[in-house]
Amino acid sequence: MSLRRDFIKLSIGAAVAGGMALPALPSFAQTVNLLNVSYDPTRELYVEYNQAFAKHWKAKTGQDVAVRQSHGGSGKQARSIIDGLEADVATLALAADVDALARNGKLLPADWQKRLPHNSAPYTSTIVFLVKKGNPKGLKDWDDLVKPGVQVITPNPKTSGGARWNYLAAWEFAKRKYGGDAKAKEFVANLYKNVPVLDTGARGSTITFVQRGVGDVLLAWENEAY
Repeated sequence: MSLRRDFIKLSIGAAVAGGMALPALPSFAQTVNLLNVSYDPTRELYVEYNQAFAKHWKAKTGQDVAVRQSHGGSGKQARSIIDGLEADVATLALAADVDALARNGKLLPADWQKRLPHNSAPYTSTIVFLVKKGNPKGLKDWDDLVKPGVQVITPNPKTSGGARWNYLAAWEFAKRKYGGDAKAKEFVANLYKNVPVLDTGARGSTITFVQRGVGDVLLAWENEAY
């Protein structure tokens, strides 16, 4: 048996989260099958979390629960749900992507952030630099990333939540250091001139950097770099 979108539970990773308890299920339902539509670098997290949740739910209700995962760029995942992907749980990287579910899919109240403390944010992260062993190009700060000959790996901000945080982190650095949005815009434009490939999600960028050996530095969530 699968819970349909009538029972969607929203818990948003890194940026924001909202949620509702699982609904009461008929007594004949022995196994509850759920689909969690999530963003890219949460794969390992939910392997452990789903096991812990299944154990908790079994002890609480006597029911077995099986959680299937779908991973991709946060914006892309939100669009898939709006277009009809029947998610039981949505765990996305940005408040804007959850707002899109409320605005375009009418899948939750517009004021969903008020349901839990901290604007319904369950946890936070930061953006870090992952460099090659020995850091051969001496990359230490954002200014280093716009130097000629430096290749920066980051996903496409049109599809990836992590990429948008990368973008905003670079923007805020430049705005504080050089003053004003105009300078920040120029800085970010120069940074993206050093990006040789834009993967659709954070995990794709990690594979590009770590496995394919492309680039000098990867911009990533802290947990993804780890």
